[in-house]
Amino acid sequence: MGEDYKEKTRAESYYILYKEGTGELTEKKSRFIANTRPVESEEEALAFVEEMRKKYWDARHNCWAYILGERGEKKRCSDDGEPSQTAGKPMLDVLEGAGVTNICLVVTRYFGGVLLGTGGLVRAYSGAAKKGLEGSIIVEKKLARKLLVETDYNGLGKIQYIATQAGIPTLDTRYTDKVELTFLTPEKETESFQAALTEGTNGKAAVTTLCRLYYGTLEKEVILFEEIP
Repeated sequence: MGEDYKEKTRAESYYILYKEGTGELTEKKSRFIANTRPVESEEEALAFVEEMRKKYWDARHNCWAYILGERGEKKRCSDDGEPSQTAGKPMLDVLEGAGVTNICLVVTRYFGGVLLGTGGLVRAYSGAAKKGLEGSIIVEKKLARKLLVETDYNGLGKIQYIATQAGIPTLDTRYTDKVELTFLTPEKETESFQAALTEGTNGKAAVTTLCRLYYGTLEKEVILFEEIP
């Protein structure tokens, strides 16, 4: 029952940090450096925090926030010595506002000698967090099915037309005595795509689901993530 429930509740899509980045701002002589890192667990997130503390060992503060899980169900943050709710929480708010998960963000502060006050700190840490996201690459992971479609040569043009019109990417095409095409279809579009193939080829196209998986796109390149058992 547990596995069935998990399958039914899988997120159709969610945003993840795909490639780490950095950003920086200066506020009243204090320097705020933001660094992000893709993480899959709390252990990875905390290891990244320690890595940044060692890198910026001479800084006054290394505040952090992370979000994990398909629905962002795991999240933590730290002010690292700044007044309560002025650093970690504003950083976490920025991550939640961006709707991104599997991310750890560390904002390092080099104190410039001028006190910023509570409001100033919130604005500075929020601003640095946004700079960090701007310097990162975020990708939408979408639940999909990899479909194998077998047809004769007469049906090839129609199938390719249907896929193009639906915006379904073709992963592979093999030509033998028949044609085998591998498509990547978003989960919620799979049923309608199969119906269109059946109708368009008068039922002559054989469609097989190879697996379910998550995928994303980056500058028109298709990125395949983990397969789902």
